[in-house]
Amino acid sequence: MDKILFNIIRLKIMSTLISVDTCDFNYLLKITESTKGNLSIQLKKLGGEKYINVNKCFENNYPKTRYKITSKGVRLFEKFFKDIQTLKKN
Repeated sequence: MDKILFNIIRLKIMSTLISVDTCDFNYLLKITESTKGNLSIQLKKLGGEKYINVNKCFENNYPKTRYKITSKGVRLFEKFFKDIQTLKKN
């Protein structure tokens, strides 16, 4: 069982990113219903493990951070759900 994904905030992040091309911090903040600090920590963990890509840029002279799931993230997210389904059957 993937310990990185065994966290509700990280699971919500990954569930969101697998269904969209990219999204920004504020969108994930709304989806996860987390605090800014907690969300930031969870995103750093996912980025550090290469589950997501982090792209920092400027939009209308304001900093903007966008997130995208990696192929590794997709693979491990799908494996996580297969593992959960296996546990549920037993």
